Amino acid sequence: MNFLLSLFAALVLIEFASAQTWYFVTFTTPAGSYISSYTGSFVAPTLPQAATYYLWPGLQPRDNAGVLQPVLDGRSGTWWIGDGWCCSNPSLPWGSGFNGTGSCVNAIRKTDWKHPIEVANGKTVQFGLKVNSIQNGTWATTLSSSGGGSATGTFPLPTHPMNQAIMAIELYDVAWTFGQFAFSNVVIVANTTSTAWCTNGPTNYQNAAVVSKSTPVATVSGGQTTCTIASIVLVRPA
Repeated sequence: MNFLLSLFAALVLIEFASAQTWYFVTFTTPAGSYISSYTGSFVAPTLPQAATYYLWPGLQPRDNAGVLQPVLDGRSGTWWIGDGWCCSNPSLPWGSGFNGTGSCVNAIRKTDWKHPIEVANGKTVQFGLKVNSIQNGTWATTLSSSGGGSATGTFPLPTHPMNQAIMAIELYDVAWTFGQFAFSNVVIVANTTSTAWCTNGPTNYQNAAVVSKSTPVATVSGGQTTCTIASIVLVRPA
């Protein structure tokens, strides 16, 4: 798990002075292969209070330069969501719900967002991250909430092919007391005929979370593997 640890440690040193806690699982494709699509849905938990809760699915490249992520943010006391590339190399404006500075802290603020999506407790969010081609590397993002609201974004990342699909709970000076973070109908497409990365996954960071999941199903067609997970839930701290 060095790919996330190196990035997250750098972010802590540079941008955060607060206590940070991570819970996440990751599907990682084999060397030389990359993810072209990551879609699914998740349910917004009941937000206990206004605090720095960041809940997200996301994609990370092999070079560990950042994370492309739709972030469910609880800092205002109500869930808000938007897509962004965090946090450097390149520095891109946040889109699909907010427009910030490209910094994990400064960008994820309701006051910075042009068209934020408010997500009520218990509502389902559908997300999509799709690249037009591995060579070009321009990602199209989509978000919609069962409570209303939708947004799209475009992120040019031609030098950062994505090989890690992540589902994460990121907390600062606050505990995981909001119950489960539940995903459904997750589909990951990668340009490989290998299936083990899907059927053997995901890895659970430091086994920090109790995770419940259906058996991942891998299908191969046209030189691509489609990994489908009907349900995957970060239940509670281990």
